[in-house]
Amino acid sequence: MSTYVILGAGYTGQRVAKLLAARGERVIATTRTPETHATAPGEELRRWQAGEALDWLPPTARVLHSLPVPIAAQLPPAARLVYLSTTGVYGAQTEVDEHTPVAPRSPREQVRVDEERAVAAACANHLILRPAAIYGPDRGVHVSLLEGKHRYWGDGANYISRIHADDLAALAAAALACDLIGAYPVADDEPARAIDITRFCCERLSFPVPPPQASEPGEDTRRANRRVDGRAVRAALQVELRYPSYRVGMGI
Repeated sequence: MSTYVILGAGYTGQRVAKLLAARGERVIATTRTPETHATAPGEELRRWQAGEALDWLPPTARVLHSLPVPIAAQLPPAARLVYLSTTGVYGAQTEVDEHTPVAPRSPREQVRVDEERAVAAACANHLILRPAAIYGPDRGVHVSLLEGKHRYWGDGANYISRIHADDLAALAAAALACDLIGAYPVADDEPARAIDITRFCCERLSFPVPPPQASEPGEDTRRANRRVDGRAVRAALQVELRYPSYRVGMGI
């Protein structure tokens, strides 16, 4: 029986851990604050942060690396390593699919590319998933509107691709259980302009559309202009989306 290790029981990692535990798998999930997490039956939670030794990690482990900081170089040998990277590694490219090369344009994007390479060097049996903007019940445009924090840039004509956290968790769980190797973008089936998503949520919530924010240089994901085709990895992992569009995934 394999042991599944989730390095980073955060927004997505928690979902992956609970999904695997519900299937009867042995799951160890790590977090810096275990007291804030409720564990599922069969799920073990460990306090851990980057930099600490992982001498407890068994060599037969199937590991999900979902941390935003570089740790691959310190990982001991594992049977399988899946890394949640980001579509930010594609830089300024506006049309992305499984054949699109990385083209980092900022130090933050370069760190992610470097970590992808470290993952490949650390484990031959690896898969890199590059999610688009992750949203869910308590994260996304609908939430930021309710909190009075939502902004879009310029005329909002930039395209943003998204993936629901539950769909990403299902893909990550499938990736851990198989031996597919490579790197793939992950997104739902409906990239949309920032202004269209904003208007959709405002209409459902009976909110006025907020004014745009002047576009400025920076790395905010809301300024991305990228249409991502995530069909290849879903076909390879045989996973169907529960939320193929933000229209159903927002839940409003």
